[in-house]
Amino acid sequence: MNTEPKEINIGEKIKIGGSQPLFLFGGPCVLESEDHAISLATQIFAVCQTLDIPYVFKASYDKANRSSLDSYRGPGYPGGLQVLDNIKNKLGIPVLSDVHETAQVEKAAQVLDVIQIPAFLCRQTDLLIEAARTGKPINIKKGQFLAPHDMKNIVKKILSQGNDNIILTERGTSFGYNNLVFDVRSIPIMKDLGFPVVIDASHSVQKPGGEGAYSGGESEFIPHIAAAGIAAGADGVFLEIHDDPPKALSDGLNSLHINNLRDVLSSLLRIKKAILPEENQQE
Repeated sequence: MNTEPKEINIGEKIKIGGSQPLFLFGGPCVLESEDHAISLATQIFAVCQTLDIPYVFKASYDKANRSSLDSYRGPGYPGGLQVLDNIKNKLGIPVLSDVHETAQVEKAAQVLDVIQIPAFLCRQTDLLIEAARTGKPINIKKGQFLAPHDMKNIVKKILSQGNDNIILTERGTSFGYNNLVFDVRSIPIMKDLGFPVVIDASHSVQKPGGEGAYSGGESEFIPHIAAAGIAAGADGVFLEIHDDPPKALSDGLNSLHINNLRDVLSSLLRIKKAILPEENQQE
């Protein structure tokens, strides 16, 4: 297993991992409408530009693992991919989304700059292999049911297809009924596998199914989880971001309000700078 710091190209302009600066995977949990997604992406991009933070827009086109059958899933396949393609082309920013079925991977790879494997599916060999064959960067969410060192087996599945464009994301570990806990040890343990590691500060404060028919969350702890993850060495941060979290169609209770984004990212930059060797510090 390669343990040297790995740098990964995303799209034409972004490079992450290794000695590269802090980056953001951010956006609404699920696509609510094209206009809403473009508006949010534009606002987030503007904040990231002022702070010189590389940005990848994220949103699910089909949120297939909702708590309830009645929960909103998004525009679906393939219509949601078209929305992401429009965002990518209109704003000139890379896009990320999760894929739940092997049959969707080929078409998704034609649009997505990063293919995400959902936490609940991170051990699904066929899905991992199909995604790896695209050659695209693969962001693998660590399952809530896995120890961080178990990710080595998942990494090997991707590497078996000659794809080493791997990103590993910590998103909390099952702690008890309807609750998660962030084990800060996950960051250095997964970084030892040699690939960029992301702290998902939104899903780490989620309470899966905590509201009965939908998930709860404690968004007030997002800045603290993000800060701890970056301090532990995470290369980037994953955030659910919304302009009106109480009205979000998915994961509103663990979404960061867009108005708080600049302060959170500014704080993370200061932490990142404090822990980096002087020659690698981001101005």
